[in-house]
Amino acid sequence: MHTSTTSTVPLEPWTIEQLQQATHGYWLNDKKHEGKIKRILTDSRHAEAGDAFLALKGERFDAHDFIAQVAEKGCGIAIVSQPVDADICQLVVEDTRLALGHLGAYRRQQNSQLKVIALTGSSGKTTTKEMLGSILSRLAPTLVTRGNLNNDLGVPMMLLELRAEHQYAVMELGASHQGEIDYTSNLVQPHVAGIINIGTAHLGEFGGRDGICRAKSEIYSHISETSIVPAADDYAEQIRAAVKTEKTLSFGQGGDVYATDVELHPQSVTFTLNTPQGSKTVNLPFAGEHNVQNATAAVAFSLAIGISLNDIVAGLEQAVGAKGRLNFIPHKEFLFIDDTYNANPSSMRAAAEVLAQQQGIRVMVTGDIGELGSSAAIEHYKLGRDLVSVKGINFVVAVGEFAPAAQEGARSTQYGKKMQAFLNQEQALPFLIDLIETHHPQPMSFLFKGSRFTHMETLMAALMEKL
Repeated sequence: MHTSTTSTVPLEPWTIEQLQQATHGYWLNDKKHEGKIKRILTDSRHAEAGDAFLALKGERFDAHDFIAQVAEKGCGIAIVSQPVDADICQLVVEDTRLALGHLGAYRRQQNSQLKVIALTGSSGKTTTKEMLGSILSRLAPTLVTRGNLNNDLGVPMMLLELRAEHQYAVMELGASHQGEIDYTSNLVQPHVAGIINIGTAHLGEFGGRDGICRAKSEIYSHISETSIVPAADDYAEQIRAAVKTEKTLSFGQGGDVYATDVELHPQSVTFTLNTPQGSKTVNLPFAGEHNVQNATAAVAFSLAIGISLNDIVAGLEQAVGAKGRLNFIPHKEFLFIDDTYNANPSSMRAAAEVLAQQQGIRVMVTGDIGELGSSAAIEHYKLGRDLVSVKGINFVVAVGEFAPAAQEGARSTQYGKKMQAFLNQEQALPFLIDLIETHHPQPMSFLFKGSRFTHMETLMAALMEKL
């Protein structure tokens, strides 16, 4: 699945004065560019007349090499960090990556009507963001981070899509290194922001959960109104210590916003939502107890920007999950649950609990989890041990380099026989087909999940095709 990085909606145009003002650059070959600039883009393949092409430098590429090409396509302006020998009007800036940030920040400052929410966390960010999008877009035009545009390039690119009619923006901020969230939350200038949780995603980059907590807590440095904090997180104390605003709102057990009377159904959850504004019953169209936690987070963010409880509940009950996030797909007499968008150890365990709620023979198919650094083998071992121990799961099929480590973990329990390990998808597919033939005509439920790079959706599609 490829997330589109280009918007389909017409963007607010730029003048050449605004470009220079935002980036503090200087013009070269200034053939007095006529008219407005319709958009700023970083992908040379989509360049056309009326665009300004911003040339980024990566570790393996330098988009300055494509400037002659975009000029041929009719693109009239290039934003560069060194002048290029090409027949195009050039805005020379110190660093194009930072210039993209300046342009995003400029767009944000121009839209003073906006109420901005920013959120980060180790798992549940995307689902919480989708819930917030559902709550707010019922009320007014809302800009919501698309796909995984949540890093130091993605965040300013989302900000470039702000238009005068937007009343709300929900920005997801990711961290792959210290300082990144400090940078992106400064661009976003949120009214309300906070951390959903501190898990074990990206352990490798941060050398442990303390480092993850420090990196995510940078979000609290740039909030103008209310800080949102998780009440029941292991790191709740460290998170609270990072808060700088007078106003805070907490969610989860022991917090200002929390759930009681939780009833889990195969594809949904019912619970009582308790808030400082009163209590209400919510029928949430998402499976799993972890999504109740995501919902209480979404409620806290919404209350903090002044949304009424009735509007919040209506928005939650209409919310739709993102693609590849616990999507239920009935296929012939089988149920397939597509949770292939991404994975970390805590979301993998949460997915297992959802599968355990389903009908028939329950089969969990897992790919490797990335970004765990030197703790990868032990984390997969613990995961294998825990997944086979979930009551109601009949088989776990682990696929990938760390599948043997997961199988070792499974064998440390009395349920070791539930797990099969395969090094690749080609080896796993015949086993899955065999499993179906053995249990036919009993109903079966399959859940597929792994980190993005494992492309577990490919294995799911291959199995569905064989049925």
